[in-house]
Amino acid sequence: MHARVAEFDNPRLSDPTLVEELTKGARESSPRWQEALPSAQGHVMLIDRENGRSLGITFFETETQIQEAQPVFEKMGDEMPEETRGKRIGVNTYEVLTAEGGEDARAARVSTFEGDASRIDEATKTSIENILPKAREMSGWKGVFSLADRTSGKVILITLWDSPESMQASEEQGEKLRAANAEAGAGTIKGVDRYEVALAMVPSQVEALRR
Repeated sequence: MHARVAEFDNPRLSDPTLVEELTKGARESSPRWQEALPSAQGHVMLIDRENGRSLGITFFETETQIQEAQPVFEKMGDEMPEETRGKRIGVNTYEVLTAEGGEDARAARVSTFEGDASRIDEATKTSIENILPKAREMSGWKGVFSLADRTSGKVILITLWDSPESMQASEEQGEKLRAANAEAGAGTIKGVDRYEVALAMVPSQVEALRR
């Protein structure tokens, strides 16, 4: 599985009315984008009001499907004014290493790592066997997505929570697990950001709908 990650800059996200408009629009348009993007496996929209940033993450089975879907994304972007959706500042494609849960998530912590690309599989194995079981035990845990760029060695770890309060309460333990993740991949932690989950149509839900 692969993920297309679009990043937007929008200082107006501090306006509750705009966030409500974006969230409502995303939820109402969900059936339409599923029809327009039949190969999409899921979509997650994350919003950071304080720093005026948002992420749109769409899952596909292959990179080729992401490339083929680009005209649809461009059309969807044209349909929404930039002052509403924000300025798109980057689009990147990643391999999905882990995709677990995410249903009913309300908050997300996004940790970015940079390390040795040759150790991504080793680090993923260590995470699944030794780190993820501990994370699952934390109160409010809703799931995780792990995304990797095998060329640069960049890894994005998105942990999902049932509320901002649960995410906040997990900070100390989360810091320890991040350090263990970085050590496993001989990498460094480049940043940690917090978002609210505006929309989460995760891969497992899409799969269930298509059965």
